[in-house]
Amino acid sequence: MAKKNKGEKSSSKSWAVLSAVSGIAAATVARKALNSGWKAATGKQPPANPADPDVAVREAVAWAVASGAIVALARMYAGRRAARYYVKSTGHLPPDLRKDDQER
Repeated sequence: MAKKNKGEKSSSKSWAVLSAVSGIAAATVARKALNSGWKAATGKQPPANPADPDVAVREAVAWAVASGAIVALARMYAGRRAARYYVKSTGHLPPDLRKDDQER
């Protein structure tokens, strides 16, 4: 395994920060949109805890499916946008996204 040089280590750290921040921001925005959409569609607040026995199973499952899918899609999209920005800024893919045979 090749030893990382100093520039690659800082590049790796900057990617980690960019990736984390974009993922957190995307999840936060998606969650707010989900809450608003749920309230508009059902007329009530989304379940605070779908595992609560007082929440109907149908409602808990619908919330789990909707929130899981929407948050995952938002994070994936944000990660792809962050990677595109990283490539434009550095000229190469982030370390985590490089293929095994790809040096840069």
